[in-house]
Amino acid sequence: MGAERAVTRWYARRQTIQDEIAAQQARLEQLRSAGQNATECAEAEQQLAAAQARLRELGPCPKPMMG
Repeated sequence: MGAERAVTRWYARRQTIQDEIAAQQARLEQLRSAGQNATECAEAEQQLAAAQARLRELGPCPKPMMG
C-alpha cells in the first residue's frame, strides 16, 4: 500500500509541475509577443528554468506501473 501512495504522490507532484511549466511557457510567449521589456522576459525565463529543474529533481516514478 505504501508504494501505491508514493506513486500517486509522485504523479500528483509531476502533474503540478508540468502545469506550472505550461503556464510559464504561455506567459513567456505572451511577454515576447507583446514586446515587454527584457527584465520581465528574463524573470519569466528564470521561473521556467526553476520549474524545469524541479521536474528533473523529481526523478523517475518510484515504482513502475503494472504491465
